[in-house]
Amino acid sequence: MIGIKGVGMTALAEVLFARGARLSGSDTNEVFYTDAILQKLGISYHESFRETHITPDLDLVVYSSAYSPQTNPELRRAAQLELRTVSYAEALGALSAETDASGVAGVHGKTTTTAMTGTILKNLGLPVTVLVGSQVPSLDYSSAYTGGDKYFVAETCEYRRHFLKFKPHRIIITSIEKDHLDYFKDLDDIIAAFVSYAELLPAGGDLIYCSDDAGVKKAVLIIKHKRPDLKLIPYGLRAEGPFQITSISFAGGKTDFSLRGFDDVFRVHIPGKHSVLNATAAAALSLRILEKEKIPCDDTVMEKIRQGLMQFSGSRRRSEIIGNAAGILFMDDYAHHPTAVRTTLEGLKEYYPERRIVVDFMSHTYSRTKALLHEFGQCFRFADRVILHKIYASAREKDTGTVSGHDLFTEVKKHRADVSFYEEVMDAYGFLQTGLKEGDLFITMGAGNNWQLGKRLFEYFSHQRGVEDNRNE
Repeated sequence: MIGIKGVGMTALAEVLFARGARLSGSDTNEVFYTDAILQKLGISYHESFRETHITPDLDLVVYSSAYSPQTNPELRRAAQLELRTVSYAEALGALSAETDASGVAGVHGKTTTTAMTGTILKNLGLPVTVLVGSQVPSLDYSSAYTGGDKYFVAETCEYRRHFLKFKPHRIIITSIEKDHLDYFKDLDDIIAAFVSYAELLPAGGDLIYCSDDAGVKKAVLIIKHKRPDLKLIPYGLRAEGPFQITSISFAGGKTDFSLRGFDDVFRVHIPGKHSVLNATAAAALSLRILEKEKIPCDDTVMEKIRQGLMQFSGSRRRSEIIGNAAGILFMDDYAHHPTAVRTTLEGLKEYYPERRIVVDFMSHTYSRTKALLHEFGQCFRFADRVILHKIYASAREKDTGTVSGHDLFTEVKKHRADVSFYEEVMDAYGFLQTGLKEGDLFITMGAGNNWQLGKRLFEYFSHQRGVEDNRNE
């Protein structure tokens, strides 16, 4: 497995390992949280890419899309040896073809929705394998759950239309808007990709979709015309039917919500309206799988669904609580699109109204920053203080010099005064040492490496002023 430390690749490794595969892998020597997962399973891997790692006795080589068959020495060696080689997306597709598969897709929300679904299905004891692009505490701190192979639920990605390799019986679409504009031409091109994905559903297949999302609604109008045979299941505040959200309330570190079709009040312990939307989608998918299993939706089943949602405490880098030190709550979040940044910060402001929110954001990819610069400039409205850095580059692109982190700072500065720029992440350490105060919420955001700043600050305040580690706050 080339690029085995990637979150999706590690999750795939967990699934393959559970099914008896003998695995090895390679990646860079940078330490990720996935190192601990692989080491716990006893999967060996090299922290370099060398031709000698690829031997003739291998039955299969799976590679991350971050690496090219033209430039990676291990992939070149696999081609010389004429070994069977597949991309991560192709491997995921092959797994989905063997079972009753459900794909969770969307520009935002797919990781949390998949993780919530997995937690519910685990609680119900169904024979299912779930693959998530993040580490999930409620799934035994793994990126996958392997409770059986009758059903398969997986997070599926729109980038480069990778999800078209998947073979779904059911699909959730959480959101559609402009992103990955290094590949997609425009919003219409992205919508077309999701329409193509829905067209892979078999006759009578389920399309569970967020009716509150403008891009999703545009896609569904096209899908209705092309595939009138599909079962369309809307969810959201504007949805018609049983999965209409009729109330949401935030109090005491919890979020309660109600759905039109159910007497129960549901509860999640994570912030934001977007979390309620994700929970509703997860409940809808779980109920469709239960129906396929011919399990009646009685009070016992509904209680297990409610308990599953309450057991879900988030996933790695999704509003993840690092700890509480000196009265400062430290968090980390993967949000790297302007909409995800805005909705996450809005949810935190609702959840923690008494706290000053200090956000350290590191933009990911030059193409995304350039294409969405205006949107990035306005997405921090729910923060009280903003710190920005250089752009965190992707392995799949080069710096063309047309956009920089300082350009982002200038754009954000148009809308607020309380923003600072530090080229390197750790350059902000001294400023935050003295700037953070008791009662603050400090959150690192983005798909970069600025999480290391939050970790170091948490350690500093823990050591200097004592620690109150309250992860259930």
